[in-house]
Amino acid sequence: MDPIEVEYEPTSVKLVLAEMKDTSELIIDLAYSAVLHGGEEMAEEVLELEAHMDVLQLRARMSLLLAARTPEDAETLAPVLGVVGAAEKISNAAGEIAQAVLSESGIPDEIRAALPEALETMVRAKVHRDSPFCDMTLGGLNMETDTGIRVIAIRRKGKWIYNPGPEERISLEDVVLLRGSEENLADVYENVTISEYKLTEYVESELVDLERAVDSIVLMKNMSELAVDLAYGAILFNSEDVAEEVFELEAEVDALQSRFEAWTLRAAASVEDPIRLRGLVHLARATEEISDAALEIADGVLRGIASHPIVAEAVQVSDEIIIRITLGPGCDLDGKTLGECNLSSETGMRILAIRRFNTAEWVVSPDSETELKSGDVLVAKGTRLGAERVAILTS
Repeated sequence: MDPIEVEYEPTSVKLVLAEMKDTSELIIDLAYSAVLHGGEEMAEEVLELEAHMDVLQLRARMSLLLAARTPEDAETLAPVLGVVGAAEKISNAAGEIAQAVLSESGIPDEIRAALPEALETMVRAKVHRDSPFCDMTLGGLNMETDTGIRVIAIRRKGKWIYNPGPEERISLEDVVLLRGSEENLADVYENVTISEYKLTEYVESELVDLERAVDSIVLMKNMSELAVDLAYGAILFNSEDVAEEVFELEAEVDALQSRFEAWTLRAAASVEDPIRLRGLVHLARATEEISDAALEIADGVLRGIASHPIVAEAVQVSDEIIIRITLGPGCDLDGKTLGECNLSSETGMRILAIRRFNTAEWVVSPDSETELKSGDVLVAKGTRLGAERVAILTS
């Protein structure tokens, strides 16, 4: 792909940072979906987004350099440059994953048998002129409520719309990214594209060491994505505690990568063609780089450097927001488990972490059995509409 020529133009650093955050989060999802489905088209979308991220980071750097007129300015803006660099690093890592999918060595089919547990299915669908969804608003379709399938992004005439709202209208030739359970995706995909949806075939591995390696990558992927979310949360709330959790997650991913390398080397001795494991090695390395980038995002907070307000503002105005909210006394969620609350399906918000009432204890990536109590502080991620619903339930 030829480099895109970039010239300076006056721009809002806050909006560029917000777009970089949204792009880096979407590109991770797309990259792993390309792995899961062996999807060359999805991998190509990743590479297009990576090129777009290159342009965004150059524009952000130009604006920040022009803004630094004194040593004090440089000291204040240095952490912002760190966030810009980390977002680009995430994009580059996703590009490595896409290249592994597209390369001759590719990704072993065995990995697809493990990833469905770690990843909701995502598909790319181009709107056909005969689609019944064409020229309908997302609110009018009521797709998420009726089918559990969510449109997470739309590419229209080369531009991306992240987390489109209910008023967004689906147009002819749009490329929509759909996420949800594979069984429900088939009907939605076929209505959008007027073509058959092919179910993914999964190949079970007979190699124990390869299964262990794949399980490690699944865990690394989940931890890396959580680390990125928490890193942005640490900046938004200027929380050293949350930044410390990012540090711990990055260390765990490093340890997992070491174990992965050992298991892959053992598996290579039992595989007829060890070269086919190269893609798996690239995937693990790229996943570890994502966790490194998350730590870079939180680095300023860890060092006690107050985050520049523009970064927190960018996180707040991005399409998927992070909120911190306290459970009020006697609220609907008090005394219930997350499974009983069903917050994810009811509000679309994902609980990233919980700080227990009157303690320094954090529960990171809580599961369905985690019980909520009055006074707990929830850190959650999702849409603005979802945040409003959570606010009602916790008050």
